[in-house]
Amino acid sequence: MKQNIQSQPVITFRCFSRKSYALFNCLGREVRIGVLSVATLLCATPAIHAQFIEQQTPPTPEKDETLLDEATVSASRAPFGAEVVARQVTVLSRTDLAAAGVSTLNDALKLSASVDVRQRGGFGIQTDISINGGTFDQIALYVNGIPFSNPQTGHNAADFPFTLEDVERIEVLEGAIARLFGAQAFSGAINIVTRSNGRSMVQLQGGSYGTAMVDARGAFHIGKATTSLSSRFFRSDGAVENSDFKGGSLFWQGQHHSSDLHLSWQLGATLKDFGANTFYSAAYNNQWEATRRYLGAIQAEIGTKVHFTPKISWVRSTDHYLLNRAKPTAYENFNRTDVVTIGVGAWTNWKLGRTAIGAEMQNEHLLSRNLGFDLDKNLWTKIPSQDSLYYTRGANRTNLSFYAEHNVFLRCWTFSLGAFAQKNTLTDKHFHLLGGADISYRPNANWSFFASWNQAMRQPTFTDLWYKSPTHEGNGSLKAERNSAFRIGANFQTKALTISAKAFYQHGSNMIDWVQREANGKWQSANFAIDNYGISLRTELSLKSLLGLNQPFERFTMDYAYIDQDRKDDVQVYKANYALEYLRHKLTATLSHRLFADLHAAWNFRIQHREGHYEVYENGKSTGTLLPYGTYAQLDCRLSWERPRYTLSLDLTNLTSHRYYDYGNVRQAGFLLMAGAIYRF
Repeated sequence: MKQNIQSQPVITFRCFSRKSYALFNCLGREVRIGVLSVATLLCATPAIHAQFIEQQTPPTPEKDETLLDEATVSASRAPFGAEVVARQVTVLSRTDLAAAGVSTLNDALKLSASVDVRQRGGFGIQTDISINGGTFDQIALYVNGIPFSNPQTGHNAADFPFTLEDVERIEVLEGAIARLFGAQAFSGAINIVTRSNGRSMVQLQGGSYGTAMVDARGAFHIGKATTSLSSRFFRSDGAVENSDFKGGSLFWQGQHHSSDLHLSWQLGATLKDFGANTFYSAAYNNQWEATRRYLGAIQAEIGTKVHFTPKISWVRSTDHYLLNRAKPTAYENFNRTDVVTIGVGAWTNWKLGRTAIGAEMQNEHLLSRNLGFDLDKNLWTKIPSQDSLYYTRGANRTNLSFYAEHNVFLRCWTFSLGAFAQKNTLTDKHFHLLGGADISYRPNANWSFFASWNQAMRQPTFTDLWYKSPTHEGNGSLKAERNSAFRIGANFQTKALTISAKAFYQHGSNMIDWVQREANGKWQSANFAIDNYGISLRTELSLKSLLGLNQPFERFTMDYAYIDQDRKDDVQVYKANYALEYLRHKLTATLSHRLFADLHAAWNFRIQHREGHYEVYENGKSTGTLLPYGTYAQLDCRLSWERPRYTLSLDLTNLTSHRYYDYGNVRQAGFLLMAGAIYRF
C-alpha cells in the first residue's frame, strides 16, 4: 500500500473540473493554488476518505501561498485519485482530533463507532482494539503503511512509539482485506499516518492519581528532506487497583523527495512497566508486566512510468510477566518476538486501467520460556538483565504471499479486482488463494455508492497455540481463521454536511476465542463458527458553514454502529472471553465550540452496550456469579485556550464519575482530571 506523493514540476490550477478522470492529470505532481477560498477548502477536504493514505503532507509553505496535497488515495495496492475510489475508509484527521479534544491515541480511536476500545486501566495503557465485532488479534495495525502487529498476542500490539502531536491522521478500514494488507487484516485495519514536518513543541501534562506526561518534538527541513524526532515520558499511580505504570518512547522519522524517488524511514522504541490488573485471570489481582517494542523501517517509491515500491521493516517485542508482583517466583514468563518484513511491488497505468503486482515475505521468530517448542540446549539464548535465565523454547514461521490486482476506471464507475496467495511455513505447507472485488458508483459530485466482497485468513497467535499458566491452556491444534466479508455503503457530501452509511455481513469459520467450559475451569483456546453483521451511520456538520462565522459553534459529529452475532455451533461453554463480548450498540457524539475569545470547548459523549458477562470475584476467588456488562454512558470535556505559540488545556474525563465494568472484573475509573500546556516554536 503506497501513497504516490512525489516532488514533480509544479502545476498551477486555473479552473476546477468535475470530470472523473481530471484528477489523474495531476497525479505525482505538486499543485499550487495562489488563493483558495474557505468554501473550496471545505469541499476539497472530506471527513470520510475511501482508503489508506500512507504519507505525510509536504513541507509547510510560505504564508502567502497554499500547497494542496496531491489527492491520491490507495483503494488498492496502487494509489489513485480520491474522486474515483472503490472503498470506504473513515479518516480521523488532525482537524478531527483537535475538534474532538482527545489527548491519547486510544481516545481518538473511540471516536469511531465501528472500533471497540477496551481498557483494563486508565490513561490508555492496557488497551485492546477491535473492529466490527472481531477480536484484538484480528486487526492489522500499521504505522505509515508498515505492519506493526504482534504475532505473539494482540494485547500489546498498540504500544505505539510516537506522541499524538506526531499524528497526521488515523485511518480505519473495516472488513476482510487480506488482498490489500496481508493475512492479519482479518476484520479490518488501522493505519496511523505520522508527519515529519510541522512545528517543534514541548508538552507537559499532569493530573489525577499522580499522572504525569512530558512530550517533546523537533521538526527540521534539510534540502528536500524533512525529519522529526519526538520523545515521551509518562508515569502514574493508576486510576484503578494495580494499574500503575511508567515508561517512555522515542520516535525518529523522515522523508526525502526528488523527481523520481520518494524515500521514507522511521525508527521507534516504547518501554512500559505496568500493573496488569486481572490481565489473565481475575483470581490474581496483583499481576505485573514490562513490555518493550522497537521499530525500524525504510520504504521507497521509484520510477515514473512503472512505479516500484520496495520496503523492509523490523519490529521486536519483548515482555516480562509476573502472575504476582509481590512473589516473582510464583510464576514468571519471558517472551521475545522478531518480525522482519521484506516486500516489493510495482504498479503502472495502461490503456485498460491500473495494474499492481507484488510479493512479500514476513518472518516471525519467537523465543520464550513458555511458548513454542523445546529448543536444543545449544540454541538457548540468554535473557538480558536476568541472571542465569535463558529462553528455552521457541518457534519460527514465515508468511509468503503474492498479490495481483487490476483497477478499471470509467466515467462514473470504478472496479477493483484482486487476488492474494499465501503460505505459512509452520502451520500449513500449501498456498491458499484469497480474492476480492470492490465497486464504486458516483452519479454526481455529492453522492458515491460502494459494494465489496473480500476474503481473509489468519493464523493463530503464538499465545493461542502454546500459552500455559495456572489459569490458561493453549491449543496447538487450532486451525487458521477464515472470513468472507460483504459490504455496501454510501457517502453524501456538501460544503456543510457529510453523511456516511454502511452495512456488512462477515461469515467466519474456525474463529478463535478463549473459553471456560465450566465454572472455575481453565481458559482454553478453541475454534468456533461465528457470523457478524451490522450497520453504521456517521454524520458530520460544519456548523460554521451552516450557521456562519459570527456564532460560536464549529462542528458536530454523530456516529452509530449496531452489530449482531450468530454462532453456528451448539458447543456449550460457561464463559467466552473475547469474540463473544462484542459491542451490540455504540453511539458517539462530539461538539466543538468557542466559549469566548480564545477559549474553546470540545465535548465527547459515548454510550455503548456490550454483550457477554463478567465473573464476580471476591478476595481472589470466584463467587460463581455472572453479571452482564450491559449499557453505560460517558461524557468527557476538554477546555483549551489556544494561541499560535501555546495551548493550555484541561481534560475532564467521565464528568458524571460513573463506575462501570467493561473488561473482566475490573471496575473502571470515575472522574479523571488532566491539565496540560503545549509550547510550539
